[in-house]
Amino acid sequence: MAKGKRRFLVRMKNKLLVITAIFLLAFLALVGRLIYINVKDGKRYEKIVLAQQSYDSIEIPYRRGDILDRNGTQLATSEKVYNLIIEPKNILQSDEVKDATVAALTKYFDLSESEIEKALEDSTSLYKKMLKKLDYEQVQPFNDFVATKDGKNVKGVWFEEEYERYYPYGSLACHALGFTVSGNVGQGGIEGYYSEELNGINGREYGYLTQELTLERTTKAPVNGYNVISTIDANAQNIVEKEISTFMNETGARNVSVLVMDPNSGEVLAMANSNTYDLNESYEDSAIEYMFEARNIDYLLTDAEVKKYFAVEEGETLSEEKTMLKSMLENKDIAASEKIKNIPEDFRLICLNKAWRNYIISDGFEPGSTYKTFTIAGALEDSVLQGDETFYCEGKYDVEDRTINCHNHSGHGEITLEQSLMYSCNVALMRIALAEGRTTFSKYQNVFGFGKQTGVDLPGEASGLIYDENTLNNVELATSSFGQGLTVTMMQIGAAFCSVINGGDYYEPHMVQQIVDENGGTINNIEPTVLRKTISAEASEKFRQMLFNVVDAGTAQKAKVEGYTIGGKTGTAEKLPRGNNKYLLSFIGFAPVENPQVVVYVTVDEPNVEDQANSGLGTIIAQSIFEELLPYMNIYQTEEVASEGDPNVGDQGATPIYSGEAPDEQLQQDIDGEGSSNGDTTGDNTGTTGDDTGDDAGMTGDDTGDDAGMTGGDTGGDTGTASGDAGGDAGASGDGTGGNGT
Repeated sequence: MAKGKRRFLVRMKNKLLVITAIFLLAFLALVGRLIYINVKDGKRYEKIVLAQQSYDSIEIPYRRGDILDRNGTQLATSEKVYNLIIEPKNILQSDEVKDATVAALTKYFDLSESEIEKALEDSTSLYKKMLKKLDYEQVQPFNDFVATKDGKNVKGVWFEEEYERYYPYGSLACHALGFTVSGNVGQGGIEGYYSEELNGINGREYGYLTQELTLERTTKAPVNGYNVISTIDANAQNIVEKEISTFMNETGARNVSVLVMDPNSGEVLAMANSNTYDLNESYEDSAIEYMFEARNIDYLLTDAEVKKYFAVEEGETLSEEKTMLKSMLENKDIAASEKIKNIPEDFRLICLNKAWRNYIISDGFEPGSTYKTFTIAGALEDSVLQGDETFYCEGKYDVEDRTINCHNHSGHGEITLEQSLMYSCNVALMRIALAEGRTTFSKYQNVFGFGKQTGVDLPGEASGLIYDENTLNNVELATSSFGQGLTVTMMQIGAAFCSVINGGDYYEPHMVQQIVDENGGTINNIEPTVLRKTISAEASEKFRQMLFNVVDAGTAQKAKVEGYTIGGKTGTAEKLPRGNNKYLLSFIGFAPVENPQVVVYVTVDEPNVEDQANSGLGTIIAQSIFEELLPYMNIYQTEEVASEGDPNVGDQGATPIYSGEAPDEQLQQDIDGEGSSNGDTTGDNTGTTGDDTGDDAGMTGDDTGDDAGMTGGDTGGDTGTASGDAGGDAGASGDGTGGNGT
């Protein structure tokens, strides 16, 4: 027995040894393989493992920069708000956690249990947005509770941070500032032009579970946007808007616009249009409600875009929907709020575009007699005039086969050059322009920047429409001399006028003076830029005195402010179609005459008065602004005893341009397809026509359209104005052609 047992044990041991050796070799082979794999493909497999682990990423929003006025007042800022986020998966980990969390949410926020229960139905979700744009005061009590012993079971609730654009002063400078839409996209104004500088770069927080199941987080901090310091003075802006509001409430008009500039730098101190809107509610009904009020509905219905909306092709009829809409709009017994509820979305967008549009830079208009400033300035500078000339005005002037009237049909008689400006004599200006000739007149239109964009740092600038030298025939030359037959923007007139009274330096107008980072470090200083010389310092000094006399004893006597020397020029332009007694009144002035510190330009489009042409309303509004603005700006009184002026010279308003049939095409300003006033002004198939309209009329701006004699920077082709014998816009068509007023 013993011998057999020994033999069995030896045999077993040998087998065991073999098996062990096999397993050992296999293990060594496995280890070797693992080492090989780790060396060759370790990184790739590590990424696969990590990719299968729990991983999250949270975007950290940047803060859009502030827009400040020149004194550091916040005009636009971004405030942090919080979105309430819940994680159903974590809330449902136990009944205790769920009950505590639901109780806390219903206590501290405007949420019902049913709303929370519905959100918890997606039990695997880790992200449910429950409330948006909560402020810090709404969030803090909840956070304080969670930090206590009683709130320890509240789980799966956190707050997502973002920023909301906020305008502390509501509608103040709305057209100059613009606003933002979703995604921090600037829309119009400074917000649109400087959107790239105002925006920053989002940051991100990354989190993942390691192989040891510990949470690791990596944060890439956001880069906040730069702050923009504008040239706007909030107090000056407030003064201007208050005076506009007073006028609109007491009298009213289609539109009133005011531009205030520093003539020695081109900086815009204030820029305001009537019918403002709250920048915090730019898409709300409140932005357009004024258009539907009984006193304004006619203005809306005669707007170029609205007329186009209701236009039909020849042989077609207006659709039933549009017929009902038009009928409702025309009914002045229906409240404005009720009308807005029943307008279609495409029509609402037209109205919003109209509300957002910045008239001062985007709309062209015939300037009237303010343009005489540049006609005379060019003639003096080129020595066409010496300053001692006299002119005889008999109330009309024959140019080729046309008779063009002065606003004073009885005539001014023998007058000096200075009196021609004081009394705003059309006949004298026509004589001056014809003496200049087309070459010199066209030269100074270009020197003063008409027919091209000024380069102001705002989106949507138009170029205006002027005759080029080749088509500046005698009739067009005559009517252009007193500011009819061509179109300009307020910004063009403002920048050009500054050069006339500041010594001849044409500054590029601008809205922003500095860009800084969030710590106040300077990123960019925007210095005043002189683009060219328009007239000599000697001619400028002479012109300041002439403009002073216009206010002292001429047609602008209503602009006087006791103790101050003010110079300026009035304008009254008859609108198309001629003969409808619709006028655009204006006044541009400066103070003090000895050392100009501020320019104020006012336009009043179709005031709600019986006799628009003789009202002098542009001058009156400017006077009220000067009266409050000059003391605020620390501009001291320099005139001890004010002149009594000339009581025989008053608001010599415009007479109808001509007695025949008026042209039926009006200059249109089309808003581009972006849904705002951001785009440049366009004019498809728009124009002004007279009885003898030429196909190649010859008016130019930056980008000339097809066969368009009259084109501006962004005015489309097939735009025409009267060339041939007379221009409808020029006011020189038909028999007995008249002039514009003062």
